[in-house]
Amino acid sequence: MRILGIDPGTATTGYGIIEAEGSWVKVGDYGLISTSPAQPLPLRLASLYEQVLSLIHKEKPSCLAVEEIFFNRNTRTAMAVGQARGVIILAAIHAGLEIAEYTPLEVKQAVTGYGRAPKYQVQKMVQAILNLPQFPAPDDAADALAVALCHAAHQGLRGLGLDLV
Repeated sequence: MRILGIDPGTATTGYGIIEAEGSWVKVGDYGLISTSPAQPLPLRLASLYEQVLSLIHKEKPSCLAVEEIFFNRNTRTAMAVGQARGVIILAAIHAGLEIAEYTPLEVKQAVTGYGRAPKYQVQKMVQAILNLPQFPAPDDAADALAVALCHAAHQGLRGLGLDLV
């Protein structure tokens, strides 16, 4: 199974691709999709859509796992991230991908065994599970890899060192 994990955002969207089968897991690629802060939001969303669709066509994942929004205090940011999630999901639907959505708590629980784990601990576990020489960076890309690993765990791919509820 080739999984594209996404940590959505309007300025930067993290992505991570993993291959997972049985107890085997390997990192494919990870990084950021960026949009220009000088552009109005509608143009940034259009750019995000096009970049995600291009990534899907290039990497050919079998599914997309996306993090749900964690709504805290800033409603303006939450709305923009919600719109970014929408165009990401639309791109995946247009590409014919199966879509899975996970809360930050579910992702942390699957990867670290503790739903309130700090970012550092998530990065450390992603590094260990994927046998990376260093922490995956930037943070958004590490979060996207964690989302992909969460989906692998939820699909019943055992032996990945992931702890499911």
